[in-house]
Amino acid sequence: MKTLIYGYGNPDRQDDGVAWHVLREIMLHYDLPVSDELDVDFQDEERQIDYDFQLQLTPEIADDLDHYDRVCFIDAHTGAVPEEIHLEHVTANFQKSPLTHHLTAASLLAIADTLHQKVPETILVSIRGYEFAFDQSLSAITASLTRQAADIIIKWLENKDN
Repeated sequence: MKTLIYGYGNPDRQDDGVAWHVLREIMLHYDLPVSDELDVDFQDEERQIDYDFQLQLTPEIADDLDHYDRVCFIDAHTGAVPEEIHLEHVTANFQKSPLTHHLTAASLLAIADTLHQKVPETILVSIRGYEFAFDQSLSAITASLTRQAADIIIKWLENKDN
């Protein structure tokens, strides 16, 4: 099964960049090469897993989703959900947003469905952020959650029948 692990957020705004740290944890788990560069774009041919990190979701990604059977999006959340690490299954559902630059994973899947009449199995793992100042380091609380989030995603990756 071809899988995409796609993290997004602003690594210059502390905990908003937590997805980058989680991606690194997953790649380290699989002994893949990692660097301190913020640009993550790596294909693990052996496991058929692609890793990508960007600032936000964009409509252009919808066309690429046609190449995947499964997708995991990783992002920060600010406490709108009760869990510090929240996993949800995402289905195609266009959602209106008052912000012109905000695209949800469900809306992205709706675009993919419109383009290709195909939607990959998709999850969103969101990690609680606590500090969003202009800094590239995570708050201590959010940093302590990165390994747990990576473990949740690794378990999902290794359970091919989920």
